[in-house]
Amino acid sequence: MAINLSESAAREIKTIVEQQELDTDKVRLRVGVKGGGCSGFSYLLDLTEQERDTDEIFEENGVKIVCDPKSYLYLNGTSIDFKDEIMGRGFVFNNPNATNTCGCGSSFNA
Repeated sequence: MAINLSESAAREIKTIVEQQELDTDKVRLRVGVKGGGCSGFSYLLDLTEQERDTDEIFEENGVKIVCDPKSYLYLNGTSIDFKDEIMGRGFVFNNPNATNTCGCGSSFNA
């Protein structure tokens, strides 16, 4: 399994990289989790040029993704999408490992 990035999420990441004038060959999308949020864990998305030896590494729709091993235990099989709708815009996580999620969708329990 892996961490999946939809075409719309990849498009948004590429737009952000261009707007921030980052080096497209070096930049990676770091996906992770941290303790906190209304349900126990919060999702993290960050653009970085650092890749650690222990990172899980993927590429989806032209975006290089890195994830630390501890976060990967909770994120393996997760799909990340991007929604731009009347009620809001942002990244949406579909995590099969989550046993409970909050109403805002930015935190979960596993």
